[in-house]
Amino acid sequence: MHYRMGELAKKCNLSKETIRYYERIGILPAPPRLDSGYRIYTERTVDRLSFIIRMQGLGFKLKEIDQLLGVVDRDEAKCCDIYNFTVEKLADIRRKIKDLKKVEQMLIDLKERCPEDKDIYGCPIIETLMKK
Repeated sequence: MHYRMGELAKKCNLSKETIRYYERIGILPAPPRLDSGYRIYTERTVDRLSFIIRMQGLGFKLKEIDQLLGVVDRDEAKCCDIYNFTVEKLADIRRKIKDLKKVEQMLIDLKERCPEDKDIYGCPIIETLMKK
């Protein structure tokens, strides 16, 4: 299946400008154009954009995503570069998981302190948060 820019943007829930930006920075290869000048995108582009969006949702920066895709597309990165990147990103993710577990525990603690029918002015959650 082939898509024009507007169709691709709608399918991927992105703006046309975002897609053009991804093309400008090289994270999305420039597509072929019809004689009329329209860009034509394939299902492969949809998959790539889905990957980019998913990786951004997981906290990866566009530069990091480009590094990962660069191995596939351009083979610019050496194995040791990708290994170092992977080790660093893994450590970063583990830190985030640790922090999220702390936040989770704090929310569990706050939830357990809160009787559901209390007035907002007597809310132990608000009182606890205001003390800090």
